[in-house]
Amino acid sequence: MIFTAILLTFFAFTLYNIPVVVTGFWKLWRTRKKETKPVENAGHELPMVSIIIPVKNEEKVVARLLNALTSLNYPSGKKEIIVVNDASTDRTGEICRQYSVSHPEVRVLERASSTTKAGALNFGVNYAHGEVVATFDGDSVPEPDALLKAAGYFEEPLVAGVQGRICSINSEQNMLTRFISYECAVQYELYLQGKDALDLYVGLAGTCQFIRKSALDAVGGWNEDCLGEDTELSVRLIEQGNVIRYASEVRTFEESPFNVKSLLAQRSRWFRGNIEVGLRFGRLMKKPSLRRFDAEMTLFGTFMILLCVVNYFAPFWAFSVPSTLVTTVIAQFTCVFTLFILGLVGVALACMAKPFRLRNVLWLPFIYVYWGFQSFIAMYALLEIALRRKRRWRKTEHSGQVTGRPEERLAAGLR
Repeated sequence: MIFTAILLTFFAFTLYNIPVVVTGFWKLWRTRKKETKPVENAGHELPMVSIIIPVKNEEKVVARLLNALTSLNYPSGKKEIIVVNDASTDRTGEICRQYSVSHPEVRVLERASSTTKAGALNFGVNYAHGEVVATFDGDSVPEPDALLKAAGYFEEPLVAGVQGRICSINSEQNMLTRFISYECAVQYELYLQGKDALDLYVGLAGTCQFIRKSALDAVGGWNEDCLGEDTELSVRLIEQGNVIRYASEVRTFEESPFNVKSLLAQRSRWFRGNIEVGLRFGRLMKKPSLRRFDAEMTLFGTFMILLCVVNYFAPFWAFSVPSTLVTTVIAQFTCVFTLFILGLVGVALACMAKPFRLRNVLWLPFIYVYWGFQSFIAMYALLEIALRRKRRWRKTEHSGQVTGRPEERLAAGLR
């Protein structure tokens, strides 16, 4: 019965996500050949935007970020850049203060002691004057029109948040960064794009995100006692009846983890935060709606990653579990649906490349193994919760490296 229940869970979750992936693929296919139109700068109609940048020991990359932010195609009087130096011990504070001298829109705030990213963000919001709050990580390099494109979404009153697309600036550094760049491309251009098109739950990712300040104040800002502060904030916004949109054309480039140590630190923090949020927000269905239900299913996705560990032990107990017609049929259909989704992912990877690169499909087996590795990281995060380990904000290491792809070099201001 336990074996059948696990198979049914996999089957139901896979079946539920097929419309999302298919819709995302269809939208990607329709838009891949469209030319990007320049955005008009109607300064009198644009909202005031406060860009908050929490930084800690980012001397290798922070100048690149500040250069991109001060060069944004947005009226200088309509934006302010608030840098929160979170008790850095390197030259980060010095570099930021130098920028503030030559750029009046840049303001540097100092925190005497570091707690969490959420704490740094809340500290910065206290000094924000904008109608919209934008946040970027220290290694981000937003495109010049990112702010201008995001601002248009807030003309719709119910929109409380906008999540832009995060692209890798070092995808060619090694095989790991290549995997992660493909993972991000699928997550944003297939999964989030499909959810947005179906008017479902879109979560904030912690960077390249834009939030209406009135909505942020109404829910009390970021939760400083949560490692998954972006997910937790997204759920609270949805709980209050707000809408979060995904904006594929709003792009920023940033570093993918370039070694296993950095990946473990980043993903274990994410998984632990998401598991804790998932355990806390079962109350969403007290007032059921399609978007709330989808938020619950998205939170449940982390637990599905945990269940995937079972697959790796299946050969050892398959002989001891009696096979029935029901379990055989469920297993076969789950396998077919999974292969179907993987096939769409493969074609999508080929479509995302310009020009079309069919050879990107060959990365699928490696990506599948990489996703399996994620299951064991999630298991480690669950173990940390079970052992009641202290929550720590493990900062992802950044090298400042930019690889050879033209779009990545252009993002970093290189020729």
